[in-house]
Amino acid sequence: MASVFTKIINGEIPCYKVAEDENYLAFLDVNPNAKGHTLCIPKEEINKIFDMEEEDYLGLMKFSRKVAKALEKTVECKRIGVAVVGLEVPHTHVHLIPLQDMDDMRFQRKTSLTKEEFEALAQAIQNNL
Repeated sequence: MASVFTKIINGEIPCYKVAEDENYLAFLDVNPNAKGHTLCIPKEEINKIFDMEEEDYLGLMKFSRKVAKALEKTVECKRIGVAVVGLEVPHTHVHLIPLQDMDDMRFQRKTSLTKEEFEALAQAIQNNL
């Protein structure tokens, strides 16, 4: 059965796309820890990040860095936090979270945005790529 992220890649579920290339996709987390919380995923459904081929792993990290740099230009923050947890969706994903303080990395702490705010934020990050 396809993961929710594979369904997003296939266009079966909409997302607030931030960046995309042949192998990777970045989109805003719809249940964000902080404004700008972005997920970077490989288009190939791989459950665990360290099961990725080294070239693909390095490609995901390079793609995530590019997105993080744009995110940092877009959302006021002290830095971009990075986490790979992966228990909630069996598809490798890198969390990029704009941080004001350490509590922004806590996955119990959430913020909410309207559809319009998500759309404007996704566009703003794209503009900074």
